[in-house]
Amino acid sequence: MTERIAIIGAGVSGLTCGVVLAEQGYCTAIFAKETGRQTTSGAAAAVWFPYHVEPAERVIPLALETYQVLLELARFPESGVSIIETRQFLRTGEIEIPDWAIPLGASVIPSEVEGSLESFKSGFSLRVPLMDTTIYLDYLATRFRNGGGEMYSNVRFEKLEDVDRTFDLVTNCAGIGARELVRDADLEPHRGQVAIVPKIESLSCAVVCDDAPLMYAIPRANDCVFGGTNDLSNNLTADPATTSRIVTECSRVLNIDKPRVLAERVGLRPFRRSGVRLESDRLPDGRTVIHNYGHGGAGFTLSWGCAREVLEAAVSSR
Repeated sequence: MTERIAIIGAGVSGLTCGVVLAEQGYCTAIFAKETGRQTTSGAAAAVWFPYHVEPAERVIPLALETYQVLLELARFPESGVSIIETRQFLRTGEIEIPDWAIPLGASVIPSEVEGSLESFKSGFSLRVPLMDTTIYLDYLATRFRNGGGEMYSNVRFEKLEDVDRTFDLVTNCAGIGARELVRDADLEPHRGQVAIVPKIESLSCAVVCDDAPLMYAIPRANDCVFGGTNDLSNNLTADPATTSRIVTECSRVLNIDKPRVLAERVGLRPFRRSGVRLESDRLPDGRTVIHNYGHGGAGFTLSWGCAREVLEAAVSSR
């Protein structure tokens, strides 16, 4: 196979597409300003859940396909994927279990469990994959390179046509960067700030509350992610007052003393008002470009399903 594919973006979408394409024999290179943990993906809590992404009829099948791949990866500790119980709560009203979650084993959380978390009115639990970004992103990068892929950092393109003409096909996984790269006005930066705190021994499940104020506590192998925010902003600077609010709220909900903050991270979720863009197009020079961006807060959740569609589009463009 002689096709050379350039992937723009080295977050979870770009890396996953890289793995899939390289392992199918394509000569693949990733170009990005930042890679791995320096990307928006590196700031993600990375629990599998179709959060803050549209439209449902398009993304749920992609999410479920990714779920199955991640279940398999969880068999290998070196991947950084594990299976965790996540508990989704509301502060007011009765939470509704999504139709797609019922076949996966979602169940209403009994009132005696809710009672231990007095902030909430109702909730449901579901066992889902958790991707520890401190391990998983490096795992993907290593797997990509082992498949023959090449990665180039500190690279910024003004437009997709700037990609070297020796590449027959371009895959656009630029995340929020696609707003300028392809002039997509539908794309919005939804700012997420998190605090990394030491591992909390008493916390064995992920706790998530989507209604205001957004709150989540995600236990990982060596630490815990406290969040969060979802504001329309492109500010990548961590705000100390926001960190304090996040830690205070998470500690109150979990009924623990406020832990020390090991690190603060900010990422810009690439939310696209008209929905995920996953389609083929043509560059002015005639080359095929496959767009794969606009995943909102569900980049990890959709990653393998989207990568499979990118592969199918690459095959059909030959």
